[in-house]
Amino acid sequence: MTANIPAALTQLAEGGNHESLSPYLTGGGALFILLLLLWITTRFNRDR
Repeated sequence: MTANIPAALTQLAEGGNHESLSPYLTGGGALFILLLLLWITTRFNRDR
């Protein structure tokens, strides 16, 4: 089991692209979440 750890770390360090991860989907999801957080922040930060 411990012999697989260096190989796994090497694969993680090299990037290990996975076919199910679309960069457009990941980036779009991150953008949506950040815009949602910005909208929520501006709703709660109104001066009254």
